[in-house]
Amino acid sequence: MLDFIYYPVSWILWFWHRVFGFAFGADNGLTWALAVVFLVFTLRLVLYKPFVKQVRTTKQMQELQPQIKELQKKYKNDRQKMALEMQKLQKENGFNPLMGCLPILAQVPVFLGLFHVLRSFNRTGHGFGQLGMTPEQNANTANYVFNAADVQSFLSARIFGAPISAFITTPVNELQAFADYGGVPSKLSIALVAIPLMVIAGLATHFNARASVARQTPEAAANPQAAMMNKLALWVFPLGVLVGGPFLPIAILLYWVSNNIWTYGQQHLVFGRMAKEEEAKKQAKLEQRAQNAPKPGAKPVNVKKKPAPTAAADTATDEDTPVASSNGTAKPSKQSAGQRRPAGQKRPGNRGRANQKRRR
Repeated sequence: MLDFIYYPVSWILWFWHRVFGFAFGADNGLTWALAVVFLVFTLRLVLYKPFVKQVRTTKQMQELQPQIKELQKKYKNDRQKMALEMQKLQKENGFNPLMGCLPILAQVPVFLGLFHVLRSFNRTGHGFGQLGMTPEQNANTANYVFNAADVQSFLSARIFGAPISAFITTPVNELQAFADYGGVPSKLSIALVAIPLMVIAGLATHFNARASVARQTPEAAANPQAAMMNKLALWVFPLGVLVGGPFLPIAILLYWVSNNIWTYGQQHLVFGRMAKEEEAKKQAKLEQRAQNAPKPGAKPVNVKKKPAPTAAADTATDEDTPVASSNGTAKPSKQSAGQRRPAGQKRPGNRGRANQKRRR
């Protein structure tokens, strides 16, 4: 039913096994381990752009948190109206909450597909998803795109004496599938490889979560839902790796470790670029502000226009202007001597004489 997942996963794993097989040999445990690691890297490289959008979406959600709280408070009794207003807010800001979940959701089917493909190299068990084959039948039956020779190569591969498809709680009867291909491994040899990988995977999960939480805004961290998710990411998920590790194949633990290492490096790269973008925007604003500011020592220019003089004021100025006489003394104009002004008021004819006498 899930062959559309199993076949692509097995094709990618087959490709990297062929690549590293040329360097280290097809039956080498390092070849199969690197094939699993580069399967992770291939997936994460494909999901790089969605991851960047996820980071931007998460940051944008933190910035919109105050507005979201206001809408929740305003429409707490009308869920339909609140949903409509939330959609409107998301549309105005180009915010898509699904982009924050896409990279995580895309990794789930790959994880399940890899788990199934790795388990299918040993189908001697009788549990869920097992076929109850004999060791001979299992070694001579193809596994998706892997032929019988690839299955035998996988059974022969060891990492420090442990098959990468084995796990600490592997039943003894299933370990018999490795008898003709390097001998039956002991539980101790499997545990010596699996337990350090479990610890590394748990620590890597914790530090990745810590790096994400440290970049949250105080408003977002104060949100009860965000606070609960932070606790789950910081403590519950890493503990889940330690608790579930004994039931996971060594190859899945390798997948988990390499996935967390990639995530840690990718987060620093993406957040570093975003910090540079924000710094560049701030510098551009400061430069724009500096260009608009007046130069040192320059007089500020008054951009406000002075009001134009009215017609009445122009007429009054012309009337009040004295006319020079032939003997050099200034004579007032006819209108200023006694005629009425345009506004209907009569100016006094002796205006200015008292001042002239005082000056003499």
